[in-house]
Amino acid sequence: MNGTMTCSFTSVLIANRGEIAVRVIRAAQELGIRTIAVYSDADQNSLHVRLADQAVNIGPYQAAKSYLNINAILDAAKATGAQAIHPGYGFLSENAAFADAVRAAGLVFIGPSGDVIRAMGDKVSARQAAVQAGVPVVPGSDGLVSDLATARQEAARIGYPVMIKATAGGGGRGIRVCADEAALVQQWPVAQAEAQAAFGNGAAYLERFIPRARHIEVQILGDGQRAVHLFERECSLQRRRQKVWEEAPSPSLDDRTRKALCESAVRLAETVRYSGAGTLEYLYDDATGEFFFIEMNTRIQVEHPITEAITGIDLVREMILIAGGQPLRLAQSDISYRGAAIEVRLNAEDPAKNFFPKVGRVEELVWPGGPGVRIDSMLYPGYDISPYYDSLLAKLIVHAENRPAAIARLARALGEIKLGGLTTTASLHTALARNEQVRNANYHTGFLEPWLAEHAAQLAGTTTGTAS
Repeated sequence: MNGTMTCSFTSVLIANRGEIAVRVIRAAQELGIRTIAVYSDADQNSLHVRLADQAVNIGPYQAAKSYLNINAILDAAKATGAQAIHPGYGFLSENAAFADAVRAAGLVFIGPSGDVIRAMGDKVSARQAAVQAGVPVVPGSDGLVSDLATARQEAARIGYPVMIKATAGGGGRGIRVCADEAALVQQWPVAQAEAQAAFGNGAAYLERFIPRARHIEVQILGDGQRAVHLFERECSLQRRRQKVWEEAPSPSLDDRTRKALCESAVRLAETVRYSGAGTLEYLYDDATGEFFFIEMNTRIQVEHPITEAITGIDLVREMILIAGGQPLRLAQSDISYRGAAIEVRLNAEDPAKNFFPKVGRVEELVWPGGPGVRIDSMLYPGYDISPYYDSLLAKLIVHAENRPAAIARLARALGEIKLGGLTTTASLHTALARNEQVRNANYHTGFLEPWLAEHAAQLAGTTTGTAS
């Protein structure tokens, strides 16, 4: 690894909030870079505001008038002399127009170009790029499907069951699984309307549905010329297609499949000349051993800490340095992994009541400790949880010499958490850590929701966020 860590900019504005804003601030300050936080009226007492070297109010609590307001963010950058902007995840992080506007303002956008975000954010063009790079994709329609009649023809060719997928989709929205033609006829207009409402784009395509798929993603870093992978993460434990529990490396891959999958991700990243940290997502068919590229996230991921845990590489620091003009400091031979890591998301939700959102004040705060335990959070005693934004409060990350030891460490760490005044999803993760199928890695993307329906009554948490 090249040991130099020079950067072309000396100040960065973090266009985000919560734990990811705290994470970026810490990485930037370790590089000697001045940090500027932005915040809405609802977040004036947030931890990222307290930790940053400077903070600017950019509007009211509504995200559309603050964290999604491109002009307000650029005005804050100009007023504070920021030279770069880090978008974090969510909000504007994958907004090509924002990336273009940042660069047009003469600032550094810490991420890929607007053109790459556009190309890889559209699932059809991303699929085409994968085919060009020789990366396997799920059998499906050749591009967008214009109408129901064409959808029926394509589905008959692909073979049922099929998925209707919005080209601009995300977070599981704009997706419908159709077991037969009757279901396709019923669901086609529903999927298009949902995508139009959520993304302003109702265009859709079809893919083969893999009933027992595992969701595996590959972390990459690139500098626009060369890319490397940092191995994979398994994200198959999902609720409503939202990730709940993530681990690295995947317990379902053998070394041969891991090598082929990760090398395919590097090929695709280099084909699109990717710059920064990104993640390529795949479906893995347990029954056949096949893997298929499905989409790319052109930003840092919520679950990036487990990759940092097994590789020892600070992903946020590397993406800052790449944006600051450094060529990629890592060769593939520099990167190896050790042990196993798990991340669970602690959300302000009650898993015993259909994950109903909960707000309140942090009356007591005790985080777990010990070797191999990390907490990424924006909480502090006395902090009032806002009802206006995502319910993620913290991420608990554990690392150990192997997967059974990591699960044992996770269970122990969950038992140490005290979040007085709050109800969280900690009880869910405690139950999963005890579940035999999870402990044996015998699960897939369709596992968690039926399990939750059967065990919801057992997941009641106390106000400290621990299992009852």
